[in-house]
Amino acid sequence: MLQEDMKIAIVGLGGMGDWHRELIESIDGLTLAGIYDIKEERQEYAKEKKIRVYASFEELLADEEVELCLIATPNDLHKPLAIAAMKAGKHVVSEKPVTLNSEDLKEMIAASEETGKLFTVHQNRRWDEDFLTMKKIYNDNLLGEVFRIESRVHGSRGIPGDWRQLKEQGGGMVLDWGVHLLDQILLMLKGVKLNKVYATITHVTNQLVDDGFTTSLLFENGVEVIIEVGTSNFVNLPRWYMLGANGTAIIEDWSLKGEIVSAKGQNEKDVVPVKTAAGLTKTMAPRREDTIAKTELPVVKSDIRDFYRNVIKAIRGEEEINIKLPEVARVMRLMEAIFESAEKQQVVDFE
Repeated sequence: MLQEDMKIAIVGLGGMGDWHRELIESIDGLTLAGIYDIKEERQEYAKEKKIRVYASFEELLADEEVELCLIATPNDLHKPLAIAAMKAGKHVVSEKPVTLNSEDLKEMIAASEETGKLFTVHQNRRWDEDFLTMKKIYNDNLLGEVFRIESRVHGSRGIPGDWRQLKEQGGGMVLDWGVHLLDQILLMLKGVKLNKVYATITHVTNQLVDDGFTTSLLFENGVEVIIEVGTSNFVNLPRWYMLGANGTAIIEDWSLKGEIVSAKGQNEKDVVPVKTAAGLTKTMAPRREDTIAKTELPVVKSDIRDFYRNVIKAIRGEEEINIKLPEVARVMRLMEAIFESAEKQQVVDFE
């Protein structure tokens, strides 16, 4: 017997909400019941798309056909809307960041436990192929023992001119992009304690919220991770750079341009010094071509629709939810540690 499609409603049909709408339309077993948005122009847009527009959030919650509710509003509204939806009997997917602080998140988790409703977060960049490829390089030990990982996203347009510029609505790059990059690293080094956090934040184009940050994370296994987000970078550094005892991996950008360069054979004994303007150096001389191997990246493909497929199966009790609340809470605590370190200008103990 075929199961009926699960019906989902979207709260907030802005850029991400509309992205979800398009994604939902491509997923078997999931049907869009309707949307609610406080902006009249977004309501009209939905009507043009032949989508049901609820007159109020309360009307949406009263629709018994809706099993699942997506919260895609500004960050400060995630908590009250998610809790109200769960108490109305709806399962909830929240856009990231899940909320503004750990205390709010505890209330959201408590509501999930109290109501028995599934509550998860759309950490969609777990499906980024650049991340999955670098994670495979790490997990498969393709570079030997890894001692440093660098993860960056750079832009030159500053912060978008909307609520993302406002502190009270959860703006700033730590919450906007940091939440992704930190989640990726904690997933890559899953099960490894993070001991120390040091961070600086920038206010180049915006004094109200951070428009960039750099953090150094020292894990218990000795791996140092540098994570950087910048919005005033007119020359971008590589998206990923990983150093191991036997080689280096680089991914330049989201197009997955990059390579692995590793040592082969014996070390050189007859290094030819490099002549610089002020002297010679053997230490920084390039390796001979016959002592290195260059290989293509082991690209890992993904399908972002798997996020919702997993949510549907988890609600039906057919498999575990992929994005677990303790993982979400750990990322939230780490973002708070970054703010604390930057404010105090000192290293912060984490775990």
